[in-house]
Amino acid sequence: MARKDLLKGLMSGEDSTSPRNSAPRMTGGAIGAVSRSIADLRTRALVDVPADLIDGAGLRDRLEPEADLEALVDSMREHGQQVPVMLRHSPNAEGRYEVVYGRRRIAALRRLDMPVRAFVRDINDRDLVVAQGQENSARRDLSFIEKALFAKSMIEMGFDRKITAEALHADKTVISRMLTVVDALPEPLIQAIGAAPSAGRDRWLTLATRAKDRDLDTLIAAAQGPDSDARFVAVFNDLAPQRKPKAPDDFRGLLAQGEPIGSIRTDKGRCVIDVPQEFGEWLAQNINQIHRDWENQRGE
Repeated sequence: MARKDLLKGLMSGEDSTSPRNSAPRMTGGAIGAVSRSIADLRTRALVDVPADLIDGAGLRDRLEPEADLEALVDSMREHGQQVPVMLRHSPNAEGRYEVVYGRRRIAALRRLDMPVRAFVRDINDRDLVVAQGQENSARRDLSFIEKALFAKSMIEMGFDRKITAEALHADKTVISRMLTVVDALPEPLIQAIGAAPSAGRDRWLTLATRAKDRDLDTLIAAAQGPDSDARFVAVFNDLAPQRKPKAPDDFRGLLAQGEPIGSIRTDKGRCVIDVPQEFGEWLAQNINQIHRDWENQRGE
């Protein structure tokens, strides 16, 4: 089964690309293990699990897990749970479960005191993380920096970049850029900013470049705003290159018989004279004679 189809058919209970009695195609490695696990799920019925029997597992994938949760709670209150989650039997406590993916759905159902509709599968820690990454890659509500932190966590767990890229449905170049950002930026700063869903890869890369060798406490202090997007902009602007102050114009007053009659300002080879209107009109009327006198003086 191609990696892009790992989660396809999970909700429908059947494989839309193969005959019912055809054996699923198997692939090797961690991705293949998840493929086989999900293929097996098609033969298993959904179960309802009390939310208080479900514990966390895998890698943290959200900087602000409670953000917008109320909207999901309201939706589930009105429409119920539309998409199942995946659980595994807890390796530490008999009769309990651990979440593979679907954390926000579980949190919403816990608030509503409703059972969680789930597939339950025995899956090891490594395959759990790959499955979590697969589901994350199909979701549009995880921000760039959240996916980048997830990629870093996978690398730190021992996954190579190829598996990490496949788990997140990204090419290795994108993974490399994600890691560049999270390696360059101190995690306390990322946590202070938050998910910043409106900030994409390029702006995070720019921020990482600007933040190099800057004082961490100062950066964190700059992360102020009502939401994570505003905090990102605040830090981004605080690190913007300072424009060189414009060189002051050469400005001086004009005197005639010791009395001020106006001013003259020169800038980039040009000259602006500011005089009373009546005198200015006289200058305009007599400009030919004034210009001849100037040329004669230059020729002397």
